[in-house]
Amino acid sequence: MKKLFSEFMEFIQKGNVLALAIGIMMGAAFNSIINSLINDVIMPVIGLITSGISFEKLFIPLNGQTYATLEEAVAAEAPVITIGNFIAAIINFILVAIVLFLLMRAANNFTAKLKKAEEEAPAAPAEPSDEVKLLTEIRDALQNK
Repeated sequence: MKKLFSEFMEFIQKGNVLALAIGIMMGAAFNSIINSLINDVIMPVIGLITSGISFEKLFIPLNGQTYATLEEAVAAEAPVITIGNFIAAIINFILVAIVLFLLMRAANNFTAKLKKAEEEAPAAPAEPSDEVKLLTEIRDALQNK
């Protein structure tokens, strides 16, 4: 048991685990931003375009009954497919994918520019050969006489 605990502690102390934990927390925070973008910005515009249809209120009752609103169906404990929530989830996924694609593209372009700048940087001048050094010493010695 002690060996298992020490192996676990070694695993936890590696940098990758910490980076993964930070990435998950950032993803959760990013998810709330995307949800707000969808619910507060995009869905009202889509509702305006579709003559006021609210996707959150779209549903399909499975028991064959007709209900005026989703709240009525839920109150009647009817089985429903909330198709509006599914549409919102698809839009959410597409937006997250687009944003992540744009972020990765920008990061790759930035990295490529850094690499190109490193490659284009002039190399340090090569050190003179032994013969050139010897000739320089002879010249300096003759000048000093």
